[in-house]
Amino acid sequence: MNSALTALTDWWEDMGVPADANEMALLKKAGATPKSPPIAQSEPTTLVRKKAKGGPSSVEEWVALARQVANGCNDLETLKAAVEAFEGCPLKAGANKTVVFDGVHAGPVMVIGEGAGGQEDRVGLPFVGKAGQLLDKMLDAIELSRQTNTFITNVTFWRPPGNRNPEPDELAVCRPFVDRMIELVQPKLIISAGGVSAKSLLDTKTGIMKLRGKPVDYTTPGGVTAPLVPVFHPAYLLRRPQDKSRAWRDLLLIQSLMAS
Repeated sequence: MNSALTALTDWWEDMGVPADANEMALLKKAGATPKSPPIAQSEPTTLVRKKAKGGPSSVEEWVALARQVANGCNDLETLKAAVEAFEGCPLKAGANKTVVFDGVHAGPVMVIGEGAGGQEDRVGLPFVGKAGQLLDKMLDAIELSRQTNTFITNVTFWRPPGNRNPEPDELAVCRPFVDRMIELVQPKLIISAGGVSAKSLLDTKTGIMKLRGKPVDYTTPGGVTAPLVPVFHPAYLLRRPQDKSRAWRDLLLIQSLMAS
């Protein structure tokens, strides 16, 4: 039973559902009442940032530092090292690994997701869990692949506790690194996977259902412009397979934009 529960809770984590509550319900149904460990919580922002003695103490200062550091990176490996060394995001304190990017460095297509899940946090690469497997299949359907022509990253680089959505401050301090990645990769097209990614990049409160499938020109502070197409996150499609037809239309749109 333990191995089955482990596999099940891993799947829950990849789907963005906190595993503890579901595991507890399942165990109770089976007649067991073990003590469930508390879900790890991120430290308050001020506490995390006080650890860097003599460094920035406000979100604005950390964003400014992130922008300065990111702009000083002239290649992706240097940028990756800078993200891994960065101490301005509270999520880092509770994560196992920093998840920066994967795929082809000069790929014409760039996928930007929301953040790391359980598998990503263990492996250190974006989109490697169940949702990542579906993403690979979606890309393959339109002749895209992280092995040949696609670069993959997220709008945050550390897993939020309980797979919650990242908070505005956490997104803000990561944003300069995301923009610099776009400037270094210079993709022909950006795929924004999921509502968190799309709303953060486009600075809007509009939901993914209205944003999806509508190309928008995205321009970085450094002046690199590319069409950005918001799509459903693969984890959402695993929970709501009835929306896969909409996702397929979005993939066909991406294919047509790449061919133009």
